[in-house]
Amino acid sequence: MKRVYLTGFMGAGKTTVGRALAEQLCVPMIDTDSYIEEKVGKSIKQIFAEEGEVAFRQYEREFLRTLPGERLVVTTGGGMVIQQENREWMKRTGTVIYLHCEFAEIMRRLADDDTRPLLSQHDRDGLESLWKQRLPYYYEADWVINTTGKSVEQIVAEIIPLIKKEEKRQD
Repeated sequence: MKRVYLTGFMGAGKTTVGRALAEQLCVPMIDTDSYIEEKVGKSIKQIFAEEGEVAFRQYEREFLRTLPGERLVVTTGGGMVIQQENREWMKRTGTVIYLHCEFAEIMRRLADDDTRPLLSQHDRDGLESLWKQRLPYYYEADWVINTTGKSVEQIVAEIIPLIKKEEKRQD
């Protein structure tokens, strides 16, 4: 198995689904945002406030390439896909799965979340615009799974056969 990268907008369920998927596959999971926080010694919110989004995107590029291990599930930050070199790297080193979620559902899921810098920087219209801007990048994934209204178990059950198809393709 190559790496499995889960992409999608904030609130799509990447981390939650990633944990369950990694457990089902008996492989480690790395969340790129947590990995960056650990390596830099600051929260994502602090990095945005003190160093800005440009510095954060540089950390994403840099640390994506230093993730340890081959057989693992990688959950990415919602903006990981905006850099072409990140999209190319993920495609080259693994299977990319876009977890799509309708915007209204994302807003419902994020209603009480104060940990995401972009949530505090944008109103609803601004977030929806950002979501729409990123959609073409997300759709470059190898596979698309709609997470709207589905349980984690349902989503993982859809992903497992896709990973098996990818493994057969690689043989």
